[in-house]
Amino acid sequence: MSAKRRVFLSATGGAVALAATAAVAVAGPVANPDGPSESARPGQPAAASELRVMTLNLWHGGAEVDDGLAKQLAVIEKHRPDVVGLQETSGHSARELAEELGWDHWQSDADLGIISRFPFTSEVETSRAAAGVRIRIDETTGQEVELWTAHLGYDPYGPYDACFDGMAVEDIFQREAQSGRTPQAEAIAKDLAPKIAAADETPVLLVGDFNTPSHLDWTEATKDSHCGYGQVDWPVTKIFEKAGLKDSFREANPDPAAVPGNTWSPVYPKHEGSTGVDEPQDRIDFIDYAGDKLTVKDSVSFVEGDPKPVPDQAGNAWPTDHAAVLTTFTVG
Repeated sequence: MSAKRRVFLSATGGAVALAATAAVAVAGPVANPDGPSESARPGQPAAASELRVMTLNLWHGGAEVDDGLAKQLAVIEKHRPDVVGLQETSGHSARELAEELGWDHWQSDADLGIISRFPFTSEVETSRAAAGVRIRIDETTGQEVELWTAHLGYDPYGPYDACFDGMAVEDIFQREAQSGRTPQAEAIAKDLAPKIAAADETPVLLVGDFNTPSHLDWTEATKDSHCGYGQVDWPVTKIFEKAGLKDSFREANPDPAAVPGNTWSPVYPKHEGSTGVDEPQDRIDFIDYAGDKLTVKDSVSFVEGDPKPVPDQAGNAWPTDHAAVLTTFTVG
């Protein structure tokens, strides 16, 4: 396969390979079209009755565009997340963003990171290709949440097996396990099981780049957008659903034909960037949650501006090769 590939270390020190796959600017509503409110700018606590959660893959820590850190900050300042799960931090982006924002943070040696306007109240825990921390979102009530960020293996990549090679679903699923995604998801689900069991008291959030589509997206109604395949029960998202986690984006946008929410990739419309065959377009970045104290108010995937495709991306205002996902929850 000719797409470029990247490999980083997970929070636990294991190798996590990341896809250089591609999609198009996302469908769906614009995140915060009116800009940030004065009462919820970075560095100031948001209302405890609402929690804004973002996941963002930073594409080599912002190194693939000019002034990457400034552009990352611009995204956060405009869209006002309270907590952010990061991937591809290159060992520094979470720390640098937090220093600029005055937030709490955790930074892995290479790949994962978490930043929060609210204080951390625990040591970071790790699982396979994931890491998480407890965060107090309301000092008055003491309400906390568990925020975990994950970055699952990339190769083989399921949509390539389907769209380029026309594989049978059973064969695709065997290669899902070969990629590492399936065992990683199983390990994460097992490690989070006691937290999910207690999620009605302390909600659990699992966000990140899962490097797989969702079984909620590949349906009979969307087969024309997915190379003629109908319902495909992609293992990773099924594992997390069975574990008790809910897909916040699909709760807010239940019709995948009307709102695909594709996150991979605004700078790879073609397999080689601006040339080659059409790249499969998919939603591979997720904000999952558990716990009845969280209710999805809204969820969007978004890209700023009109990014130029690779190899002409350096001047893009958008700092990454993924779309971001932002879910707003009501709390209580």
